[in-house]
Formats: sequence, C-alpha cells, structure tokens
Amino acid sequence: MNRRSLLTGSACALALGSVLPSLSSRALAGVTRNLTIATRTLDINGKAATVYGLTGPDGKQGLTFNAGDDFDVSLENRLAEPTMIHWHGLTPPNEFDGVPDMPMPLLKAGEVRAYRFPVGEGGTHWMHAHTLQEQNLLAAPLIVRTAEDRAADEQEVVILLHDFSFTPAEELLANLKGNSAGHGGMNHDMSHMNMGNMGMNKMDMSNMMSGGGMMGGMDLNDIAYDAYLANDRTLDDPEVVRVEKGGRVRLRIINGATATGFTIDTGGVPAALIAVDGQAVEPVAGARFPLAMGQRADIRVEIPKDGGTFPVLALREGAPERTGIILATANAEVKRLAVSAETAGPVLDLSLERSLVATRPLAAKDADRNYMVHLMGNMQGYTWAMAGDAVLAKPGERVEIAMMNMSMMSHPMHLHGHHFQVVGIDGERFSGAVRDTVIVPPMQTVTVAVDANNPAKAWAFHCHHLYHMASGMMSTFGYEGTA
Repeated sequence: MNRRSLLTGSACALALGSVLPSLSSRALAGVTRNLTIATRTLDINGKAATVYGLTGPDGKQGLTFNAGDDFDVSLENRLAEPTMIHWHGLTPPNEFDGVPDMPMPLLKAGEVRAYRFPVGEGGTHWMHAHTLQEQNLLAAPLIVRTAEDRAADEQEVVILLHDFSFTPAEELLANLKGNSAGHGGMNHDMSHMNMGNMGMNKMDMSNMMSGGGMMGGMDLNDIAYDAYLANDRTLDDPEVVRVEKGGRVRLRIINGATATGFTIDTGGVPAALIAVDGQAVEPVAGARFPLAMGQRADIRVEIPKDGGTFPVLALREGAPERTGIILATANAEVKRLAVSAETAGPVLDLSLERSLVATRPLAAKDADRNYMVHLMGNMQGYTWAMAGDAVLAKPGERVEIAMMNMSMMSHPMHLHGHHFQVVGIDGERFSGAVRDTVIVPPMQTVTVAVDANNPAKAWAFHCHHLYHMASGMMSTFGYEGTA
C-alpha cells in the first residue's frame, strides 16, 4: 500500500493542510487556476499580524502542478496597492517573469492578469513578490511534480521558511541606510524596486569598499527579526506532521526569508539531500544542509521503525534563533522546543557546494563568452552593487560568469529565466550542481555556466538578500539584438 494512502481524516488534514493543495494537479490540467493576492492574519508571538498571501483555487497557499502542465493562471491583486509576482525556479517567456517594468508594469490594485506558458520539468520552486512586499510574507510554494514523484512510495512535506518583522520593510531599509525617519526616507518607486533600467556599471571599487564594507570581519545578519517562521508558525507552536513508522518522507524546503540564511538540521534521523533549487543531485547523506535565501533543498528522510518525534529545524546563520516543523508518528509525544538554541547556527559556506554533482548536468562545452562580476558593498550608507560589463549573449551560446565577492557579507546570487551549473569555486574547476541561486561568501569567487536559451532584452540577475537588491545589487543578463 502507498504510504500516502494511510493518511486519512484529521491526520491527513494536519499533515498536508499547508503543504500540498487538496485538488490534484491532474484534475486541474487544462483549467485556468485562480491565484489571489490578498491580506491574511497570523498569530505571531501572541500578536495579530496582518500579512500578505497567495491563495490557490483550493484555498491553500501556493500552487502544485504536474511536469508538462501549462502554467495557466489568472492572478488577481486584491491588495490596495500595486505588486508583482515572480515565479522563482520556472523559466517562462520574459513578459511573464514578474519583475516590475521588465517588461510588464506592476499589477495594479484590483487588476487581474493572465499567465500561460509551459510549467516545465519537475522541481521544488516558489513564487514571491519582486518588491519590498516580499518581507510581509508575499510568497508561497510552487511545486512541480514528476510522474516519478507521484508514483513514489513516500510522503511529501513542503516547508516554507520566513523571517518576520512587525516593522514595515520600508522602515527596515531606511534604518539600514541610517535614516531614523523611517518611511520618510523612501519613495514609492524605490519601495517597489522599479529597476527595469538597471544594469552593471563600471564602478570605483575603492569607493564601494570604503566606509566599513571591507572592515571588521564578516557581517552575518543586519536585521534582528521578531520571529522566524516555518509554514507561518514559530517553533514554540510548530506544525506537527504525522508520519508513518518506517516510512519515507520527502521534505521540500524553501528558504523564503528576505535576509536570513539557515542551516537545515534533521537531527538523528537518516537523511540525504536529493535536489537543490528543484534540480536533482547525486544523493548526499548528512544531518545538516545550508540553505541561503531563495534556495531550495529536497531532503529524503527515513522514519525509524520504532517511531517517535523528529524535529526538522532551520538554524539561523550565526545566531541562536531557530524555527521548524515536527515529524511525529501516531501517538508520539510532541515536546515543546525553545525558539533559541544554546549555540549559534553554522555560518553558511561552500563546503557542501563543492561536493554536489548534478544528475543532469549541462552538456560539456567550452564557453563562448566569459564575464567577471564584482559584488561590492559599503555598509556605511548601506550601498550595494554589481560591478563589471553588462552580461550579454547570443542565443545558443555558453556563457560563464565568475562572481567575485569583494564585500564582507555573503550574497545569494539568482539569475532569472535560466538555470546555471556551478563549475568553479576560487579557480578550482569541477562539474557541480545545476541551480538558479548560489551563495558567494566574502572574499570568494563562484563561477557558473549558463546556456543562453531564453532570449530577451534583459533578465534580472541579482542578490536574493532583499535589502541588498533594493540598495543596488541588481543587474541584468541580456541577449544581443533583442528589442
């Protein structure tokens, strides 16, 4: 018997209520799905918090498709303000990508916009605002399941991580820039990151590195958040997912935080990383797996035959705070866990990245073009940038981009409209994972290979730390000759 069939009644509702839509993708094939942007209320630390959400046709947050489906979606904005949603991990035509004015304008309040394009192959992806509204939880899972996924004798659990603040994002950014006046330091266009015309500029590196960007050691966290969430809940009131003794669980974990890196800790349960950013890798056994902002990790865990309670934790980088969910077999006692550990979470690095091997790498091919991008930062004034020539390609070319981090903060670098393969770290060549987001730690260089197979004038290429992007660390990957 398939283990998913064992989850019935209230147990099924608890285990799958926030992770897999109740309407099957197969039943919805060929039908336009309504996706609604609206406000919702959460209880966070005993206080009511009004946040945003992306509700699918079944009333749950997010969407699930089968590989090969069309992404046939009617997106309605019920907010009182404009917004824009990016389909992170998919490779749509450029007009559907979801970056303000690249090329579509913001979705107005009350507007409904139609999207239709092939959803592509399977993977753990997500959708999120490409504005500062992402900070207010305007994000949700976007899961594409293969035939193999659907046939597998395993339970699937999706975990969406967030960092949450009762302080508005505009005020957080103003404070980072040293403006105690809060909202007075922001204008409407900046708050929505209307950056369609931004590109890489040759810059004075000494100016960008002055004022603290290269001094005082690595800067891990520049915002103290009020809470860290897993599926909208803190660890002192976590989601409890009932699982079967001796069963197998596929965790689809999404780091939807705006400015927080996590390490996923599966504890003592046998676990293996099987995919990153929706792309399969040769399994890597372990108990801790780094996850930068924008990245996803599929982890397969084996539940012991004796059963019990098995926390899946997300440890905040360089700090004691943590969040997560609880896997528990029937009748297992679930004990309360503290939201802060006795020790700080690990600092994210590239040790795991060096060991990853894609099961479907890019074809072996020499690069037609090579680019160097310098990631620059000035903590005094909180200014960030990508320095170098604009990345351009012709359709069909192989492009390699070396990203050298000259700042003292890590940068999770994300490319829209494409997947890339990690092919080098600090000059050491290897055939690594296929991804769409990779972390570049301070004073290190990561090289990626991209096949130019989705022509457009400009695809966004940026740091997935929301406040770095809003402060200048956003550029483009474009195609020659496109209008």
